[in-house]
Amino acid sequence: MNKEELKKVSDSKITKKLKKGEALFEEGEKLDGVFCVRNGVSKLSKLSANGKDQIVKLATKGEVIGQRSVIAEESTNLSAVAVNDMEVCFIPKDNIVTTLNANPAFTVEVLRHMAHDLREADDVIVNISQKTVKQRVAEAFLYLKNNFGEDADGFLALTLSREDIANVVGTATESCIRIISEFKKKGYIKTSGKKIGIAEERKLLDLVEGF
Repeated sequence: MNKEELKKVSDSKITKKLKKGEALFEEGEKLDGVFCVRNGVSKLSKLSANGKDQIVKLATKGEVIGQRSVIAEESTNLSAVAVNDMEVCFIPKDNIVTTLNANPAFTVEVLRHMAHDLREADDVIVNISQKTVKQRVAEAFLYLKNNFGEDADGFLALTLSREDIANVVGTATESCIRIISEFKKKGYIKTSGKKIGIAEERKLLDLVEGF
């Protein structure tokens, strides 16, 4: 975007704060704009026919949510819920569409962003179909460490509920809890209440890679 286009977007944006567990939007909603994450994390999930959520993405600071629905003029096929307290910017649809029509470079950049999201969705499908549940749980812990880091005590900085972890890897919560317990007994991870920390990263990597 050029300076004039950026100013229009900046002048039109609205800042919104969400508490942990609050929905930014629900599956099936018609969005009037896009959201940009300023702080916090949102889980993007899809409800299956049996009523179980499949988390397809964790959106973090700087990421845009809802652009596909706005550009395609379709109801959103995902829900977005705050994993922790969040602050987002809302940019009205008209400003996005006007810039897309007038600025080819911006349009190409948006297409690249959407293509990246599609690749991530492909990876989720491949993981669920080709990797065991244990491999997917191990991979989820490594992903959380690599993307969100650890706190001062060596636990994952982003704390997900056992149900959310199960929904990320595509399994029942009970199965996820059993695997977490097994990993703890083997010394791969450590726990403190809801917190989980990686104790043996190499062991988890070996598991993911099939060793």
